[in-house]
Amino acid sequence: MRRPFITLLSANALSVTGNVLSMLAVPWFVLETTGSAALTGLAAFATTFPIVISAAFGGTLVDWLGFRAASVVSDLVSGVVVLAVPALFLTTGLSYPLLLLLLFVRWLAATPGETARKAMLPDLSALGRVRIEHATAAYDGASRGATMVGAPLAGVLILWAGPSTLLIVDGVTFLLSAALVAGGVPRIENADRESGGYVRDLRDGLAFLWRDRLQLSATSMIVVVNMLDTGVTQVLLALYARDVAGDPRAFGLLTGALGAGAVAGTIVYGAAGERLPMRLTYGVCFLFAGVPRVLVLALGVPFPVALATAALSGFAAGAINPILGILQFGRIPAPMRARALGTMTAAAYAAMPAGGLLAGSLTELTGLRTTLYAFAALYLITSIPPFVGRAWRELDQPSTAEP
Repeated sequence: MRRPFITLLSANALSVTGNVLSMLAVPWFVLETTGSAALTGLAAFATTFPIVISAAFGGTLVDWLGFRAASVVSDLVSGVVVLAVPALFLTTGLSYPLLLLLLFVRWLAATPGETARKAMLPDLSALGRVRIEHATAAYDGASRGATMVGAPLAGVLILWAGPSTLLIVDGVTFLLSAALVAGGVPRIENADRESGGYVRDLRDGLAFLWRDRLQLSATSMIVVVNMLDTGVTQVLLALYARDVAGDPRAFGLLTGALGAGAVAGTIVYGAAGERLPMRLTYGVCFLFAGVPRVLVLALGVPFPVALATAALSGFAAGAINPILGILQFGRIPAPMRARALGTMTAAAYAAMPAGGLLAGSLTELTGLRTTLYAFAALYLITSIPPFVGRAWRELDQPSTAEP
């Protein structure tokens, strides 16, 4: 019975589309209304900081509330808050501090839904008799596909209708995602879960991550890369589109090319990943996913070359999340899945709030090109552990989670 599994993929794709639309609409909206790279970075901080809080404390709540209910409530709240932004802007007016507050609430509500949908993946794939390797690739592919479609769409909508219309579309995607999960995904009971109270459950998730050195190292890499990606996506690409390309569509096209390449990479990994050495594949893909696409912007290459490089980097990135998914679902005990995933998400997103601030502040001080070079160097340094870390040898050894 694969319908619930397909419904989950569709709902998550809609939710991811909403996230992509927000990530492109908000920085352009702030640049358009303030003209300040620093204020754009501050808006990025208001977008990312609540993710850390929500992921850290929300995973246990997802376990308690139930995966399906958490996903539906999360998307409903996110949709309503997003729709409030253009509604206020077009009617009574929207101050910059109020925008920051709405962004904070919107992302505070969105993250538990992401955790809940990911936690449902093993059960729904088993129900549909889909191998976990294929399920993680399909889940990531649907998310990548949403990015591929959503980013160029955002660029076009910004140009034709403005960021306010884009945010209205964004809000609707969340409401549709909530409806899909509520109507098409069965309730998944975690019968084996034993709770020792909220604080103990939260501590268990942290302890699990600390004990697993491989996942701790992988999460640490994602911490830095998510910080850099936030600065690139929410600040540097917007500045590049405005100051270098002179066209907001460049913003969406670069992000969309990255997503298109990632979809292709995910499909290829889903078909051939079982035959590839997992550690080497992860290390090489991680390296090429970050460095080239930023370096070419710093070098000032023609835009078509930058677009092609973004697509190639995306192709490399396509294998990263499926491998991480296999690693997580193979090592996390089922009774603590949501809280462990929530802890990892919180840790992985911990430095994201600094990414926008770093990109905006460094650009103000040194200029766009120097900042791009600095980000490329950081991507390179972060890619080293899979090639030299002892714990990473475990990635080539099958591991099964406790029942």
